[in-house]
Amino acid sequence: MHLWAHLWAENVFDIVYRDDVLEALFGRPCPASAGVGVTNRTSPLIVPSQTNGDLPSRPAPTTFSQHTKVAVIGAGVSGITTAAYLLKNGIDVTVFERSGQTSGVWNYDSKSPNSPKYPSELPSAGDYELSKPGQFLPATQTSALQNGTHKHPLSSDDAEALRIAFSPPGPAYAGLRNNVPTSLLYSSLGPWPQGTEDITGHVQIQSYLQGLSTQHGVDDVTVFNTRVEDARKSEDGSHWVLRTISLLKGNGTPRFAERTWKFDAIVVASGHYNLPRIPNTPGLAEWKARYGDRILHTKEYRHPEAFKDKTVLVIGGGASAMDVCRESTATAKRVIQSTRGGEFDLPKSMLPPSTEHIGGIERFELDPESETTVEKSEGPIQGKIVLTNGEVVKDIDYVVLATGYLTSYPFLKQFHGDTTDIDAVTPDILVTSEGNMVHHLFQDIFYIEDPSLSFIGVPYYTATFSLFDFQAQALARVLSGKTKLPSREVLRKDYEKRVATSGRGRGFHSLAEDGAEPEYIKQLFAWANGNLVDEKTEPLQGHTEQWLKTYWEARETRKKLRESTGNHPEANWP
Repeated sequence: MHLWAHLWAENVFDIVYRDDVLEALFGRPCPASAGVGVTNRTSPLIVPSQTNGDLPSRPAPTTFSQHTKVAVIGAGVSGITTAAYLLKNGIDVTVFERSGQTSGVWNYDSKSPNSPKYPSELPSAGDYELSKPGQFLPATQTSALQNGTHKHPLSSDDAEALRIAFSPPGPAYAGLRNNVPTSLLYSSLGPWPQGTEDITGHVQIQSYLQGLSTQHGVDDVTVFNTRVEDARKSEDGSHWVLRTISLLKGNGTPRFAERTWKFDAIVVASGHYNLPRIPNTPGLAEWKARYGDRILHTKEYRHPEAFKDKTVLVIGGGASAMDVCRESTATAKRVIQSTRGGEFDLPKSMLPPSTEHIGGIERFELDPESETTVEKSEGPIQGKIVLTNGEVVKDIDYVVLATGYLTSYPFLKQFHGDTTDIDAVTPDILVTSEGNMVHHLFQDIFYIEDPSLSFIGVPYYTATFSLFDFQAQALARVLSGKTKLPSREVLRKDYEKRVATSGRGRGFHSLAEDGAEPEYIKQLFAWANGNLVDEKTEPLQGHTEQWLKTYWEARETRKKLRESTGNHPEANWP
């Protein structure tokens, strides 16, 4: 039974603090200093006290114990593995998942999320609008939050629109498959079902992940349909305070429950694929305003049937761009890919033979006569695209932006520096204006200034499942007190050495180079095993010989596929 099922057995509209009531509401004992307010959209929420965004004066902990209470934000593969290993190490853990099920990006939803802003908003904005304490006070009550503010998306009377606004569907599309072989997507939590192909669909992958979640007790400690709105240190620095809002979906009008929680540590496992990166290309916003859903990001893409007999322009050179090009050639009249020739672009040889390739785009223009007309659902877009080389492209029906995502943690706004340049970053900022890396992490996991804040799943261009699994094992050792972190000075020195070698920016977290991923795990486990509190503790074991053999074979296969004409999903693995 989901933790929120108990809420529908009670007609609760007042705040409650008694432990027995909280346990009845949430299905198990809850962390200390918790408060709950349950409301429908016209009933008052209970407003908890808030702390400021400054780093607390109390020194951040570098040692932990099995008594540590941990919050995990997100229940995709990184959240599932993190929670599973924390539980195995005796940690009291609560997982927060804004959707109704585990599996993260592999949770296919036939509904698309709402379109993002054109161009992108600041990285801290997130892919949803945060609620504020007291956001849904009834009109009969005076609230400063209601004076002069626009209607919040969660005020919708449309249940489906409310669901999409509360928990935007992810980027999974109907034809999504893994591009890293399942033999490398290894989790020591459990093997793939016998007979699983190396390349398989999202249904099979979701089933595998949800099976792991159930088997290892993660479902039992997960609060579903619950969004973390704010996470910050208490004023004295002794613990983390989380404010959440939950969507209670019963037979009647949807209601919300707001609650504050107290934890010793939090783990961010919310993934990369939330806030689309929309380029500030001149004229693109005007095309979007005029032609609406005919301009879309790959996060909104679901299937190619809409492109039947149309001309589709795909902007971007990554794996999702290749997938959309490959799928669209089956239905579209013409498919064109535009790239700028960046270092992370996949080779043109991987495109289907019928896909045309063009260079970067300088600007979008609307025809003068179209500027005063309403959007047309039929016929090409009335405008042209001017390329950086001066060439002009016309008669486009759809534009698909495969332009990636911004690093965004809206519930950690105090750690965003939306106006701070990447080279001007200070120790209290994790994400700068470019939104393309997470600063100040030791081993890409622990926040150096306060290791009670950690991240799982930051590296990319990896065999994700295995890498996240190993990261989670190391993290669980630290948070359970079995492995001791070095001093902050040592953590800082290690990080600055990496910056000097790799530079800041998108490539900082990349493990795309041959051998980079196994070397990262080798170093991570060498550190974790070398700093055990009790020498009798069993050391962590890294990649198996079979995994390493498969890894190098797959890398060689990828190289050969890239030298041939495309249409091979395995070649999309960076």
